[in-house]
Amino acid sequence: MVSVDKQNHRRQARLGLQAGDLIEIRSEREILATLDDQGKLGGLQFMPEMLQYCGRQVRVFRRADKTCDTIRTSKSMRMLDTVHLADLRCDGTAHGGCEAACLLFWKEAWLKPVPEPTGPAVERPHIGVSHEQLYSLTVRREDAEAQDGPTYVCQATTLLEAGTLMEWWDIRQYWRELRSGNVSLGTMVRTLLRSWYGVMRRAFGDRKFPYLRGPLEGKTPSLPQPLDLRAGECVRVRSRDEVMATLNRKRKNRGLYFDVEMEPYCGEEHRVLRRVNRIINERTGKMMVIPGDCVMLDGVVCNGLLSRDRLFCPRSIYPYWREIWLQRTDESA
Repeated sequence: MVSVDKQNHRRQARLGLQAGDLIEIRSEREILATLDDQGKLGGLQFMPEMLQYCGRQVRVFRRADKTCDTIRTSKSMRMLDTVHLADLRCDGTAHGGCEAACLLFWKEAWLKPVPEPTGPAVERPHIGVSHEQLYSLTVRREDAEAQDGPTYVCQATTLLEAGTLMEWWDIRQYWRELRSGNVSLGTMVRTLLRSWYGVMRRAFGDRKFPYLRGPLEGKTPSLPQPLDLRAGECVRVRSRDEVMATLNRKRKNRGLYFDVEMEPYCGEEHRVLRRVNRIINERTGKMMVIPGDCVMLDGVVCNGLLSRDRLFCPRSIYPYWREIWLQRTDESA
């Protein structure tokens, strides 16, 4: 059965936004009026970190007709009337200083075209929460004083409520990516051919391809002398073979996973965006302190081009990098 909230959401006018469209984010008052008592619309959480962007004009980065389930299955999820906006990421200020820098999801009901077309007003649900209530919804009230810290509520921890699981072989998703301008035809063809090649490899016995495992058992190595990288420093990502030599059979180094979507960056030079020390665990909502060295690289995101179950995911998550996978360049020296 479809929830009343989702039924109300589907009755709203859909803007049909495409990548590159210029929009204006509605006012705080307009957006808060669309939210249910949990601060959600269509299951999607609106967070206090998003308020700073109200009234701003910005372009659509990509439609979020799909996204990746990072909580349970690692598969794709179908989303409705949702987009990502260019460079608008969560700064974690209302969620304990989380440093994950997630790309924000925006319902089209929270946006309006520029210029907004004239005509009869569109009826929208006016359930609403207050400014103060919105902030109070960032943690679960029942365990706000728990010994292991509060359980945070954000778009990433409640994403399963905002979409439905979708199989990789549902061809409608690929048509939506083309139609919206998220993906070019050339990229689509190359990626699907590569994916089908992987399917054939697995069908003939190479069941881990392209998720090749590292060779190590037990403890994985770190650098004998930490690089202590800082924002702005230029680094080169080590070769694929060099990185794989630091991983265990689960593709991890000291607990940090090296995802297949990170492999295309091997051998490239990038600048350090920031060090990462604390992020919210999307499965539990608890704040995690990342032990050891961990950095983000500027402009280096997951592009969803190698993972069969999440092809063309527009979420653009920042991967986390161990210093042992990087080396300073001459420019930094």
